[in-house]
Amino acid sequence: MNSQIKIALIDDEQLILEGVKMLLSNEKNISVCLTSNNGPDFIEKLGTLSEHDFPHIALVDVQMQPMNGFELVEVLKEKHPDLRIIILSSHYKTSILGYMVKLGVSAFLPKNSDRKTFIDAITMVYKNGVFFTAEDHQMLFTYMNSSAKKKSLFEMEDELSEREKDVVKLICQEYTNNEIGEKLFISPRTVESHRQRILEKIGAKNTVGIVIYAVVNNIYSLDKM
Repeated sequence: MNSQIKIALIDDEQLILEGVKMLLSNEKNISVCLTSNNGPDFIEKLGTLSEHDFPHIALVDVQMQPMNGFELVEVLKEKHPDLRIIILSSHYKTSILGYMVKLGVSAFLPKNSDRKTFIDAITMVYKNGVFFTAEDHQMLFTYMNSSAKKKSLFEMEDELSEREKDVVKLICQEYTNNEIGEKLFISPRTVESHRQRILEKIGAKNTVGIVIYAVVNNIYSLDKM
């Protein structure tokens, strides 16, 4: 893990920006490298950053103008697929979790979350790619028990093979293609083929989507993360 987790903040409320930045300033391993009060401005600023200065995680408000948080996420996932995103909102709705999963967002946090949850979310998203609160966890298992909702999250034509499930489990543990290949005695190129096929099958956009799929379908446990 790098010594500093670089964070970008996007919120149209200046007090929120300053408050979150101040809160994070007390964390030795977290630094705020970029702030913005709207989506288009953030996208422009992001494009000027060097690889060294590029954020690991973006904290994105939902209710913004002229581009709301989800619209911004869609652009970011297209332009910067490796940027991990935590959605912040004043309104916690069950329906948003499903939309979050479809977009490949790493976490969803109400703005009234306590400080520990906030810091834990950033740390776990940086380390494992996703973070779920106890309430999120319960909602995911509710989705597991509802075939209609599960289908709406992951519209699959074919089930994953046992080998693909093995690859998914190792992806969830943050192993690289080379490391997965060594463990499964296959080439890195074959691992990459499996990874792309998995993404196509489950309709996910990135590794975060694979992890969430694994949790929803009980292939990988949050307790291991």
